[in-house]
Amino acid sequence: MSESSPARWLLLLHQLPARPAYLRVKMWRHLQRIGAVSLKNSAWVLPANEDTREDLQWLAQEVAREGGEASMLEARLLEGLDDAAVEALFVAARDADYHALADEARALERDSRRTLRKEGPQALSTGLARLRRRLEEVARIDFFNAPGRETLEGLLGALDERLAQALRKEAPLAPAAPTARPRGATWVTRKGIHVDRMASAWLIRRFIDPDARFRFVPGKSYAASPGELRFDMFEGEYTHEGEQCTFEVLLQRFGLRDGALVALGEMVHDIDLKDAKFGRPETAGFERLVAGIALNHPTDEERLARASSVLDDLYAVFTKKPAR
Repeated sequence: MSESSPARWLLLLHQLPARPAYLRVKMWRHLQRIGAVSLKNSAWVLPANEDTREDLQWLAQEVAREGGEASMLEARLLEGLDDAAVEALFVAARDADYHALADEARALERDSRRTLRKEGPQALSTGLARLRRRLEEVARIDFFNAPGRETLEGLLGALDERLAQALRKEAPLAPAAPTARPRGATWVTRKGIHVDRMASAWLIRRFIDPDARFRFVPGKSYAASPGELRFDMFEGEYTHEGEQCTFEVLLQRFGLRDGALVALGEMVHDIDLKDAKFGRPETAGFERLVAGIALNHPTDEERLARASSVLDDLYAVFTKKPAR
């Protein structure tokens, strides 16, 4: 980055008075609310833009009013932590928020039958609306498109459908007929592919659309072109639904019932959703392979090529023995 390049980060350095004791908690909560992450005890960072600048200016003024000291700095990282490492702090923080909400969504789903029976659809609607509000709050400070959002969106989508069925007083819908398979489509997903996107791209090219072309793009900032098919990304045509990862959704939507693919889907599910639902013995080894692919291959094209070779081999193994 040249000396004239704009700063990418804003830092807030503050020193708070010992009294009142609640002030430290008040400031910590406000920093959490605006999405800042801590580099050290009294150093907080946000991406540099007009909104975050205003947030930190307001907070610095509040610290000064309470008798403390605060400085706001524009920063470019030169040594120690690099930009990617700081981005990873933001992604981890937002993923933790999404995962906590996903746990609440799973609990709401588990209790939904009893809730509908005893309290009616309004109670489920209230719980779902609260989770949607929290999702919007977290999404506003999700500066780097944390992947946990897709899992949460899928869970909330399943709850939406359950509520809609209750309101219509209809039985659960029968599974939809398999989707027609496209030919030579452009399939789009988020950059930095990991297990679900690696496996889904392999599945698409090998079993759904052999002439598929892939594009790897930024997350929610990407505006899809007509005819593109998005997978494992926000508002994608094929992404998490309920407690299913994208690979499982593709299997279901395209009517792929091959037992070997189901076994692979169980492994991808457990790694991606981190819920140990299926507990296949091969999953731990596959997870380490995926981590190695992501570590050693910086481009998405390289990651997909390497992961496809591994998945070809795993598929061959599972076709030679019954899937559990």
